[in-house]
Amino acid sequence: MKVAVFGTSVSEEFIPVIREFFSFLKNSKTEVQLFKPFHSFLVEKLGVSPYYSSFFNSCSDFDENAEYIFSVGGDGTFLRSLLNIRNFEIPVVGVNSGRLGFLADISQEQIHDALENIFNRNYSIIERSMLQVEFEGQKNLEFNFALNEVTVSKTATSSMINILAYLDKELLTSYWADGLIIATPTGSTAYSLSVGGPILTPDSENLVITPLAPHNLTVRPLVVPDKYSIKLKVEGRGEHYLTSLDFRSIPVDFSTEIIVKKAGFKLKTLQLFDNTFFNTLRNKLMWGIDKRN
Repeated sequence: MKVAVFGTSVSEEFIPVIREFFSFLKNSKTEVQLFKPFHSFLVEKLGVSPYYSSFFNSCSDFDENAEYIFSVGGDGTFLRSLLNIRNFEIPVVGVNSGRLGFLADISQEQIHDALENIFNRNYSIIERSMLQVEFEGQKNLEFNFALNEVTVSKTATSSMINILAYLDKELLTSYWADGLIIATPTGSTAYSLSVGGPILTPDSENLVITPLAPHNLTVRPLVVPDKYSIKLKVEGRGEHYLTSLDFRSIPVDFSTEIIVKKAGFKLKTLQLFDNTFFNTLRNKLMWGIDKRN
């Protein structure tokens, strides 16, 4: 078996887990394709020499024969793994190096049992919708996809912006706000949730449209079917606004309209039977800690 391992950085407290992780892969005689910058970090910063069979530096030299992709870090690292690998046929497994995440949901305490279950194929596959963004009047990004959300927002020094949102060809409304988030079900527990958006299960065939600090308090988050193509026209002072795809932000001219729609493919992730979405919700949001619940 061949697997890929991606990461950026981890803390010194995670060293014992890193050693256990790579020791398991070595003892199981697994071929390990390791992200070269992560190898350099482990060796130079933590003094750890991880087991590996080969390196990759980006999606251009990634070997597509891997059966799993392990993302070691947090949810941010998980999102960066998609950009650096870009193979959506291989399931991604999130190994969490800090606090429990929604994407990196295998905790440090679980690592050995989780690996055994994965190699014994005791898991289910969860397919997650992604977003595709097209810029009308401006060159598209080289990788114009997002797993969590697409956000349009004002620049740091500008006043509020006016965002006209269309579902297919029908005007939804005009948002006078600091910005607007269009989130997938996966992204419903990320930025959208932090500004009051609803939580969707990963298998929901919907999108969440969540305004950022709207001027009109009657404007609320809205859940719409993901069959819609969402067009955004942005007006405001200055020359540009910001568009973010997960963790990447670029300035966009006000003359440029953007189209956000469901991508034509889905991301595959692994779910261990003990790590269900609802179990993660209870742990992450500490439901039940209050004894009145």
